Amino acid sequence: MQNRRAVVLLSGGLDSTTTLAVAKELCFRPYALSFRYGQRHEIEIEAARRIAVKLGVEAHTIIDIDLRSFGGSALTSDIDVPKGRRLEEMSEGIPITYVPARNTIFLSFALAWAEVLQCGDIFIGVNALDYSGYPDCRPEFIQAFQTLANLATRTGVEGTTRVTIHAPLINLSKADIIRKGIELGIDYSLTSSCYDPSGLGEACGLCDSCQLRRKGFLEAGVVDPTRYRLAQVSA
Repeated sequence: MQNRRAVVLLSGGLDSTTTLAVAKELCFRPYALSFRYGQRHEIEIEAARRIAVKLGVEAHTIIDIDLRSFGGSALTSDIDVPKGRRLEEMSEGIPITYVPARNTIFLSFALAWAEVLQCGDIFIGVNALDYSGYPDCRPEFIQAFQTLANLATRTGVEGTTRVTIHAPLINLSKADIIRKGIELGIDYSLTSSCYDPSGLGEACGLCDSCQLRRKGFLEAGVVDPTRYRLAQVSA
């Protein structure tokens, strides 16, 4: 894998940042891809920029697409972000923060860039354990998209490049992901996971993503560097 190119989806969150670090650990030359897709805030894009610089990617592309045109999610419409849900509730059904087909869309863009770069490796930070019930975070989805990728591209059909979708975190708990990131030297204070942060970038501490993040740091035995909006939810 020495010096092979790879496209890495980088949201600016904890999981995608760890995935980027793993790609570098495996000696890939990462090309980071982020999206301004109509999400509620720019905080995660700012985080992605910081992380791309800190971890030294080959290039960082930010693509503008407008999923607000469709809505259907608390992240791309005026629907309130759920707060204070119990962990058991998060595992029941698909939450309103699910953005329809988001990972399919993101991976399709990554596939196009990978074909132009003449590389067959794409990294995505999906996780099937500590996640909020999203259907596009499951191993079945990743395998299905990999099959599609090798049928849908010129390089795949001609057999010059085989596409592999890497999901190195998919079977890890949030605590295990954090431990891995600490081992790789990640400064998690650079990342942003909150669905509804303040204008200053402070995490709400109460949305599903914040709760899973806080739980992960607690179980990993690592100090949570996140800046929370409410002092009472600080870890």
